[in-house]
Amino acid sequence: MIESKNFAFKDVTQYQNKYLQIDADKIHIPVTYKKSWDDGFGARGWKVNVTIGDPQIIASTRETGPKINTSVFVHDILDHFLSGFDVSGHRSEAMALIQLAKRTGSSPEPDYKQIIEEDILNGRINGESMQSFLPLHLLNLLPNDTNLSDRDIILFLKKELGDKTLSDELLKHFFELGHSGKQHAMESWKILGLDIHKQKEIGLALQKLLIGIDNEAEKTNMEKVEGIISIDKHMVSFKEMHGKLFMSSIVD
Repeated sequence: MIESKNFAFKDVTQYQNKYLQIDADKIHIPVTYKKSWDDGFGARGWKVNVTIGDPQIIASTRETGPKINTSVFVHDILDHFLSGFDVSGHRSEAMALIQLAKRTGSSPEPDYKQIIEEDILNGRINGESMQSFLPLHLLNLLPNDTNLSDRDIILFLKKELGDKTLSDELLKHFFELGHSGKQHAMESWKILGLDIHKQKEIGLALQKLLIGIDNEAEKTNMEKVEGIISIDKHMVSFKEMHGKLFMSSIVD
C-alpha cells in the first residue's frame, strides 16, 4: 500500500512489531490494562499499546454508549488502528466514525456535532492546525497575509458566516472527511486478511471478549495486565503475557 499524502492515513504494513504482528491467517495486538492510569485522568481500563502516551486517549472499560453496542476500546482497535487511521486527531476521528457507523448502524452526526460545538467552534483542533483542517472554501474567506491563530480563524469565520452557517459547513466537511477514508479502510483490512464485511460480527465478538477480561480484572482487583488480542476470521482471543488469563469469543 502506498502511504497517502493524508497524514491521518497509516500504512498497516508499516506498524511497528511491538504494536501489531501479522501472521498468515491471524493478527496480534498488544494491549494493557491498569487499575489506574498515571496519565492525568487516572481512569481504570484498557488501552491499545499504540495509544499509550497519546494525551488524547483515555483508557476505556467494557462500558458502551446508550445507542452503540461496543466500547471505545473496540472503536480504537477496529475503526482506527486496523482501518489504517491515526489513533487520535479530528480528521482520523471523522473517518473512524464512518467505520463505526457501518458496523453498528449508528449515525456519526451527533458525534460530529459534539466535536464541532465543543472543540472546533472554540478554536481547538487535534492532530493538525486549523488552517490545514478546514476546507478550501472556508480558507478562501480568510484575510490574506495574516498570521491568524486557530482561535482567531474561527472567530473570523463566525463573524463572517454566523455560528449556524459555520456549524453547518463544518458538519458537511466532517462527513466528507469521514467518507474519504472508506477505501483506505477496505484496503487496510484486506492487507491484514480480515473481512471488512464482518466488521459488525468482529466488533460484537471483541465486545464479548472485553466484557469477560474486564470483569476478571475488576473482580480480582488486578493492578496491571499486559496481553495480546488476536483476531482471525473465526475467533478473537486474549492471552495474558505474564499470567494464565486466556479467553476467546467466536466471530458469528
